[in-house]
Amino acid sequence: MIITTTDNIYGKNLEVLGIVEGATVQTKNVGRDFMAGLKNLVGGELKGYTEMMNEARKIAKQRMADQASQLGADAVVGFRFSSSEIAQSAAEVVAYGTAVRFV
Repeated sequence: MIITTTDNIYGKNLEVLGIVEGATVQTKNVGRDFMAGLKNLVGGELKGYTEMMNEARKIAKQRMADQASQLGADAVVGFRFSSSEIAQSAAEVVAYGTAVRFV
């Protein structure tokens, strides 16, 4: 499955199948939250959160690709991520784009 942020794929004629998306909500555990609180005192990267968000993006992207595959897509164009905090300790990540088939 080709996934690209561009609206076209060079050399391919595309048939639009529709919008596809994948989402996940991730929350931090007590240990991460405690360590993040300590890190706020001294500064620096919150590696636990970075890992959590990387995993969330991976899951959301895979779910989007699975939805595109179910439509018979060869690719997803216009790919984007969106994220938002939905609770004090939880974040939602959404991957979305347009499923297309090569014609």
